[in-house]
Amino acid sequence: MSAETFVDQTVHSRPAWLREIDNSLGTNAQFVLTGNIRDRVLNFDEQGRAMVEGSVIDALWTQLAPNGYRCLLIYDPVDGLSVHPDEPSTRQAVEALLGRQVGEGSQATSLERLAEDLGAVVHAPDTQAAVIIDYASRIPTDPRRPSPEERDFFVAVEKLSHAALPNHHSDARSVPLHNPVVWLVGHERDLPDWLVTGNDAIRTVTVPMPTLGQRTEVARFLATSFEDFESAESEEQRELIARFAQQTDGMTITAMFAIATLADDQQELGMRRIDDAARAHRVGIVDNPWRDQDVIARIAAGEHTIRNRVIGQEQAVQKSLDILMRSATGLTGAHASPYATRPRGVLFFAGPTGVGKTELAKQLTELVFGDEHAYTRFDMSEFSAEHSAGRLIGAPPGYVGFDSGGELTNAVRERPFSLILFDEIEKAHGRILDKFLQILEDGRLTDGRGATVFFSEAILVFTSNLGIYVDESVVDADGNRRIERRPNVTRELFEKDQAEAEGRVLDAIKRHFREELGRPELLNRLGDNIVVFDFITKDHGEKIFDVLLGNIERRVEREHKRELTLEGPARATLLDIALEDLDNGGRGIGSALENALTNPLARSLFAQEPRPGAPLRVREIRRAGRRYDLELL
Repeated sequence: MSAETFVDQTVHSRPAWLREIDNSLGTNAQFVLTGNIRDRVLNFDEQGRAMVEGSVIDALWTQLAPNGYRCLLIYDPVDGLSVHPDEPSTRQAVEALLGRQVGEGSQATSLERLAEDLGAVVHAPDTQAAVIIDYASRIPTDPRRPSPEERDFFVAVEKLSHAALPNHHSDARSVPLHNPVVWLVGHERDLPDWLVTGNDAIRTVTVPMPTLGQRTEVARFLATSFEDFESAESEEQRELIARFAQQTDGMTITAMFAIATLADDQQELGMRRIDDAARAHRVGIVDNPWRDQDVIARIAAGEHTIRNRVIGQEQAVQKSLDILMRSATGLTGAHASPYATRPRGVLFFAGPTGVGKTELAKQLTELVFGDEHAYTRFDMSEFSAEHSAGRLIGAPPGYVGFDSGGELTNAVRERPFSLILFDEIEKAHGRILDKFLQILEDGRLTDGRGATVFFSEAILVFTSNLGIYVDESVVDADGNRRIERRPNVTRELFEKDQAEAEGRVLDAIKRHFREELGRPELLNRLGDNIVVFDFITKDHGEKIFDVLLGNIERRVEREHKRELTLEGPARATLLDIALEDLDNGGRGIGSALENALTNPLARSLFAQEPRPGAPLRVREIRRAGRRYDLELL
């Protein structure tokens, strides 16, 4: 595709940053251009026709040429000096000005010579030209501590900015214009502060990311190159153009060209599946696992599978599956926009400890990805300090660990199709929770290195104990005020009126986000995805007991080739021990089984000679203080 292409006009002005430079040519001697400087530029010619130009330098030239400028002198630290446009007449004019050859075959330029060249161009009385310092961020080794040669260069540049005077070179403008020096830098801080800060002769201009309107213009042009695109006039084709523009939110125009190339290269895509091409560009994978028939079949059969593993949480399982089906059908965030790129699914599991929140997350992972261990877990109690945000997204430049990136952003970059579990989210620092605002709304996050990571194919699961207990201020007998933690809901309330219990939990969660954290916007982004888990009842506890006991029996069979069975009295005793305290849920039942059965069984196996094939029959379980012993038949 050509570097300059005409498309229909819907945006009626040149880029604001170009207009800012144009308006300041008479007042500013130098410009620091930062931001999206490596992208293609959507510009407009004199007839108002939109065109996609190859680079910021091309766009600058189309702005300067009508003002009478004859050429651009371009310097970069690798190739030295060159001339734009590269024509014999422009090279001759610049070589006459500098007194030496430039362009192809010229040698690299020292900073001392470059300072002289800048002065020659800036003070040229008869030649209207501009100088672009490309890759200027790579000139100083350290902007805060420049070498002697670098310091002398930037001092000369600073002096030049104050000494430069505008001249009348053309009738195109009524005011005299500078021969400007334009610095292309990644960040303004890449140049010495004392050069830029407080210097009215140097103007900083930011090149923004393309707007929706600009992306629509580019999408309209790119669409014409696809065989399955007939005309931009039909409703269907306008819908495809809008989808392309929306799917590239936060991307550059260069990325849009890359997406079009990818869609064209993958013949099964084309314009009608441009969203798949955009997703492939974001995450690097063309195949969409969410459309895999095996995944859809597992989700469809998931209710039966999960209910056998997550016991006593029918309502939570059903709501989670509904959200998962919504994710698989691509309808997540459809109410906000038909082209939303939010995470595939978001779940907030609230409830007592040990009731199956983490287990349900594992089962959802196995349902979608075929392996319950194919998830990434973050214990948010480790992120209670504000500075620990660096662990998630990476340390900012200049800090230890900057080059290693963040644990969260690295995990999503490596496995974009995955489930990410944030355990005990209420224990994270409030500033860290702010990081989730962008993830939940836009499906992306920028790490400490400035790279964008996309969450559009991931499932996010938050777990929390919020709402089960509440803090209450009380005054004791001595008149002292203290905070007491009391139950907000009980097992009895859940059994009596589940709707009332869930309402209390939801109200407490809302109060926490609105009043304690002061972040109602995070609550709004969670929406109706909060899933409240019930307490473990005695009936549920017995089912969990059977599942966990079966796991132990299968492990003994696999490791020792022996069948473990419990006689009636032993099983009844073990069940009573396991169900003594249901407040710790299934995790408490597992701990009781480990203490009362697994530990004494291990002692017995150590005391016996290996007897593969011989049954292990437990007749009785006896308690001796805090220790349990088994009587084997």
